[in-house]
Amino acid sequence: MRNALKKTLLAAAALLIATPAFAETVAIVNARVETVSAAGPIASGSVVIKDGKIVAVGANVAVPAGARVVDAHGGVVTPGMIAPSSSISVAEVDGLRETRDDRAGQYVSAGFDVQYGVNPASALIPLARQTGMTRAVVTPILGRGGFGEDEETRTADYTAGGDDSGRDPGLFAGQAAIVRLTTGDPNPVVRARVAVALDMGQDGARNAGGGRGASIVLIKAAFADARSYAANRAAYERGQTRSYAMSKVDLEALVPVVQGKVPLLIRVHRASDILQVIRLAQEEHVTVIIEGAEEGWMVAPDLARAGIPVIIDSEADLPRDFETLGSRLDNATRLQAAGVLVSITGARDFTNLRQERFNAGTAVANGLPYQAALASVTLNPAKIWGMADRVGSIEVGKDADLVIWSGDPLELASWPVSVFIGGVEQPNTSRGLQLRDRYMHPADGMPPAYH
Repeated sequence: MRNALKKTLLAAAALLIATPAFAETVAIVNARVETVSAAGPIASGSVVIKDGKIVAVGANVAVPAGARVVDAHGGVVTPGMIAPSSSISVAEVDGLRETRDDRAGQYVSAGFDVQYGVNPASALIPLARQTGMTRAVVTPILGRGGFGEDEETRTADYTAGGDDSGRDPGLFAGQAAIVRLTTGDPNPVVRARVAVALDMGQDGARNAGGGRGASIVLIKAAFADARSYAANRAAYERGQTRSYAMSKVDLEALVPVVQGKVPLLIRVHRASDILQVIRLAQEEHVTVIIEGAEEGWMVAPDLARAGIPVIIDSEADLPRDFETLGSRLDNATRLQAAGVLVSITGARDFTNLRQERFNAGTAVANGLPYQAALASVTLNPAKIWGMADRVGSIEVGKDADLVIWSGDPLELASWPVSVFIGGVEQPNTSRGLQLRDRYMHPADGMPPAYH
């Protein structure tokens, strides 16, 4: 009897830990509400949260009895921002190999699954929340670099960081995951295997061991192998199929890609390479998301006709190499005007998480409409990654991922006052602030123990 009771209590405790804490009903009042929806902005309104969901939003919303009232004091409320491609939670220190779980190495390619490296206790998660982020799409990069890294990192041989075989990494970078940036969540992965990442263009050619043509030929061959494998799994297990260049693990990861169920996240930069990606998507019948696209403005109508969304750094205006000679600050403006779904990202390096919203502000300064800029860091990444039914805008029925800002969220002088994820207000702290508090005013002249 005692053992049975003990098991029941343990099960109940585990359930409480695994279930989000919807402890209260919250009414955010006296706010400019940027809904990022068809309703448009509300100059002075309220948002009511209950059981982790938005249950009311508008200019004349009644505050429910017993609700905790949060006065925004005229500040701005927006949906939580989404990092559309990042290393948040799988990497800590850029130059320290042991802290990075965003790369597959040389033994696995498409099958690398970034979800298994997610660290709920990452010191970068609180920092991300302090920039207004509530979710992040964690994307792997190839061993020899990828979009968002500096030139030294991109061109350096990754074997110097710990791989001693001397072999190049695989053709594909691996599978991405969506992470919710909630404090104390032991399992922050919302959805895994949401895309397979791949470099084309200059980096793709290098990873293929030849020119751009070698990269495309190998990609097509990998897709052909995945289709053959999917149609002959039983024969494969009996050793009765032709040989495949990729392992079973990698082939399994590519099967949903060639079936059109999972997109390819393709990092590409030059206009001519973007056109090759469009042709590849059409010929292979695969769904594609493009990351980089510094010369995307040159082929914006082609991207719009193909229905391919892009993830860009709107501050990329100086060419770092020959494939980005056409970089310009109004790239986002031109893409959006052509009808392309644009998501703006920040620097991928781990000390500049705040850059995403500032990049959106830079895009506004270069012609992008303000509402489109807000959407580029909230609703658009939610659409790209299949989350728009849950997050990305302030609408009744959606998850209450909200940020109260001191002012315009795209301005340098503004900051998040409160961050709610799934209706739960998050602590506004970080390891840096905790260390500050530890050493600033020790009561007895000695620092307290770190918690």
